[in-house]
Amino acid sequence: MNFVSRKLWIVGGMSLALGACGGRNVAPVQRYSLGVSRADYRDYTGAKSNICDAEPRWLTDELSAVNGLMTRFLSETEQVKNPQSVDYARSVELLKEASGSLEKVLKVHQNNLQAVQKCGFAKSGAFPEIATRGKELMEQSRARLAGGGELLALEEVQRKWKEAAPQREQAARQEWCAKNPEVGSTDLYYARKHADGRTEWFFCDGHVVQAAAKGGEPTLVSPEGLSAKDRRKVKPPRYLEAAQSYPVEEMDKQPTSVADAAAPAPAPAPAPAQGTAAGGN
Repeated sequence: MNFVSRKLWIVGGMSLALGACGGRNVAPVQRYSLGVSRADYRDYTGAKSNICDAEPRWLTDELSAVNGLMTRFLSETEQVKNPQSVDYARSVELLKEASGSLEKVLKVHQNNLQAVQKCGFAKSGAFPEIATRGKELMEQSRARLAGGGELLALEEVQRKWKEAAPQREQAARQEWCAKNPEVGSTDLYYARKHADGRTEWFFCDGHVVQAAAKGGEPTLVSPEGLSAKDRRKVKPPRYLEAAQSYPVEEMDKQPTSVADAAAPAPAPAPAPAQGTAAGGN
C-alpha cells in the first residue's frame, strides 16, 4: 500500500468512526433548582439516547442526585398542613415553587429508572436500591404535590374571603344598624369566624366581642374615645350574652375547604339582643 492509499484508508476509517459517534445521541445535562437543593440530570428518553451507553458511575450519581432532591423536598414540606409550625411558611413557599416545575423532573426520572432496567448493569452496584427508593420517593412526592395543590387552592379562597370581609361587614352594618346607634343597646349586626377558630361579634355601637382560637374566653373590646357617660351604659355581660346567642350557622365563616368556598354564604342576621332593637337606615 503506497503512501497516498494508506492516507486515504486512515482518513476513511476516522470518518467512519466519527460517523458512528456522531450517530449516537448524547443527552445534555439539565440543572434543576428547588429551594436550596440542586440536581443535575439527563433526559435520555427525550434526547433519544440509550441510557445503557452511559458510564455507570456517572449514571449512579445522576439518579442518586434526583432521589436526594426528592428526599429534601419531602422533608422541607412536611409541615405544609400544620399552620402552627414554625416551618409552615417555608413549607408553603417551597411547595408553591415545586408545583410548577417538579413534575417535569419526576417524569424524566421515572423514564430513566424504567429504561435503566434494560441495561446489563441494572442489577449491579447501587442501581437496584436507587430504583426501589426512587419509585417510593416519586409516589410520595406526587402525593405531596397533589395535596399541596388543594392546599394552595384553599389558601387562595381564604385570602379572597379575608379581603372581602370588610365589605361584607359594612353591608351588614348598613342593613341592620340605626344611623346613630345608642351605646349599650347591644344590637349585634355581624359575626365572623376564622378558620383557626378565632371569632368576632360586631355591635352597632362600635363594641366587639372577641374569642380566641381553641375555646378561648370571649372578651369585650370598647371603641376608642368612649366618654365616661357612655362607659357607664356599657354592661359587658349583656354583650357577651348577645354574642353567645348569635346563630352559628349565620356567621361569616372563613372557608376550611374549597367546597366551603363554593357554597353560598348565609346572609348575616342579628340574633335577638338585650336592648333596643336596631332599625334599618
